[in-house]
Amino acid sequence: MIEENMTENLDATSLNHVKGNGGSHIDAIRTVDLVRNFGDVQAVKGVNIQIPKGEIYGFLGPNGAGKSTMIHMLCTLIAPTGGRATVAGFDIQSDPGKVRLRIGVALQEAALDPKQTGLEILSLQGRLYGLRRREIQRRVSDLAELIDLGDFLGRMVGTYSGGMKRRLDLAASLIHNPEIVFLDEPTTGLDPVSRLQVWSEVRRINKELGITIFLTTQYLEEADELAHRVGIIDHGRIVAEGTPSDLKKAVGSDLILVRVEGDTLEAMSVVENVPGVQKVEVHVNELVITTSTGSATISPVAVALAGTSVVVRDLTLRTPTLDDVFLELTGSHIEHTETQEDTS
Repeated sequence: MIEENMTENLDATSLNHVKGNGGSHIDAIRTVDLVRNFGDVQAVKGVNIQIPKGEIYGFLGPNGAGKSTMIHMLCTLIAPTGGRATVAGFDIQSDPGKVRLRIGVALQEAALDPKQTGLEILSLQGRLYGLRRREIQRRVSDLAELIDLGDFLGRMVGTYSGGMKRRLDLAASLIHNPEIVFLDEPTTGLDPVSRLQVWSEVRRINKELGITIFLTTQYLEEADELAHRVGIIDHGRIVAEGTPSDLKKAVGSDLILVRVEGDTLEAMSVVENVPGVQKVEVHVNELVITTSTGSATISPVAVALAGTSVVVRDLTLRTPTLDDVFLELTGSHIEHTETQEDTS
């Protein structure tokens, strides 16, 4: 969450005025050739994105791909090295204060004081944004229902679970009724139940409040479940963009994955001749076979490989995922690895 002492008074009237600023035709987020360098390392390399109001935009990529650098620039926490960007219609470099008034931010590490109650943190955040006491009380009441923390709002944050802290941090980012919310890997480190709860809150604030959400994640299922559109970033560049379904359709209808030991080129040459096989790619010791008739093709593929010198370790059939899209575009899977961007 951003805790800036804003001088503008964001009561209900001024918020409505702010949301009308610039007209409905202005994109929520727009970048033009955005660049960020850390010394000799270029973490973001000329990114162009255009996000309309009311969309959940999933920014997908492995650790170090440039996701966090992008979100830090758009939130005015770091300045671009080159290019430009507007958020809520305002330039992130010439009007950073106006940008901050119109956004909410929940970064990877929730900045929550464990010795404060949830209610105290929400009230403090409201005061930092210049809200009047009555408006804070109304907003806290609305958000308490939204994030469903119940009696825990009156308890010390140090007693919260990881999922509860994430939901409180999300509420803190919403206290001033922002137009856009930035969520930087909001479910990292959470258990499956907590992750589903956070997903539910993200969907709700988008649907019920109409808030635009910029979501960075390295979890494929998260982007698939939540995002209206996905931008895939790799080594600082956007390599694909579209709806999750469209991106997956571009890979093919079914995939047969074969993990082998031995001569992968021999296996590839044999499998290519199997009826129904559209395309075969080799990634280290794995064959990725694209076919429109997976259930009918998997048996002939197994028979063909049985006549070769290779040893088949795994043979599976599934529909494409966003990881397959990433694999198709970059030649590697999305992995949890540390790179220069993380250390920078």
